[in-house]
Amino acid sequence: MATTASLFSLPPLRLGHRRLLPTTPASASSFQTLASKKATASTVSGSGAGGGGAGGMLSMLDRKLTDEEEYRRARAQVQRKGVEAEGYGVEGISVGGHETCITVPSLNVAFDIGRGPLFAVRQDNLFITHAHLDHIGGLPMYIATRGLYSLKPPTVFVPPCIKDDVEELLQIHRRMSRIDLDVELVALDLGETYEIRNDLVARPFQTHHTVPSQGYVIYSVRRKLKKQYAHLKGSQIVKLKESGSEITDTILYPEVAFTGDTTSDFILDPRNADALRAKVLITEATFLDDQVDVDHAREHGHMHLSEIMENSQWFRNETIILTHFSNRYSLEDIRQAVNRLQPKLLSKVVALTEGFKSEYS
Repeated sequence: MATTASLFSLPPLRLGHRRLLPTTPASASSFQTLASKKATASTVSGSGAGGGGAGGMLSMLDRKLTDEEEYRRARAQVQRKGVEAEGYGVEGISVGGHETCITVPSLNVAFDIGRGPLFAVRQDNLFITHAHLDHIGGLPMYIATRGLYSLKPPTVFVPPCIKDDVEELLQIHRRMSRIDLDVELVALDLGETYEIRNDLVARPFQTHHTVPSQGYVIYSVRRKLKKQYAHLKGSQIVKLKESGSEITDTILYPEVAFTGDTTSDFILDPRNADALRAKVLITEATFLDDQVDVDHAREHGHMHLSEIMENSQWFRNETIILTHFSNRYSLEDIRQAVNRLQPKLLSKVVALTEGFKSEYS
């Protein structure tokens, strides 16, 4: 199990849309780890080298070069920060059961607050998906740190069913610490829309976890000339506008969706169509291999990577950022698991692996 220190010892990962490792050969177990494959390869090469000679020396050099290449690749993974997706920089950490906090700085938003990491402090808008501590535990610290830096009080969105409890929690911290925790706490319910700024709004959508939960879609707001005026000249449109006529329709385009913790049930809910067609979907894949089955994942309110594969036809997103992997996995395990996805799905999937160790670190 990773310690608290290990979660902050690695900078966030920044990946492009590319394969991270060659596809696992069909003859190997689909869930075989990199470490076990390397151990097998070393055993076979050692037995064929005959203990010496040019062939044995070349085999040894080849293994050394392979190990060095794998090491450099793993270190590059560790040293990169964040994810670039469809023009959005996405940063954060999401380790199942330990901490989840994801930010999209260009939108000025954070999703869940984990333990209150510093990289999230400058985001003015915080969207909380549910009340588990690894997603909301750092809320008082986030608010207090913004006050310390003389930043304006943040706007924090929560499911309506937990608003009173969150307010009580903040009151307890105010009494204990004797400091102001200035915040605008908004209960945002399913079906409601909140204007973040004049060109950006947010709406919740239904997710399915072991406690009440909801995801969020951030939309860009655009105005399009009404069809009945499309044939008019520019001067005519100007006159209509000056007369006070409404000449445009307001259209919402889903840009970024965040599910938080959820089972795969959210995928089949027709009311969640915007989450599945947002440019960027940030969702979870807690379990990756056959050591944990789908039933176990569902029982604990999570998704298995195989469910994403089975439901791949429903994802219309340009990019899918997978998060919340179980702490049992290494960077190499995650890369191999993602690489098993169907080619069409693989081309749009990126893994956010900040907080996970490499076998070569």
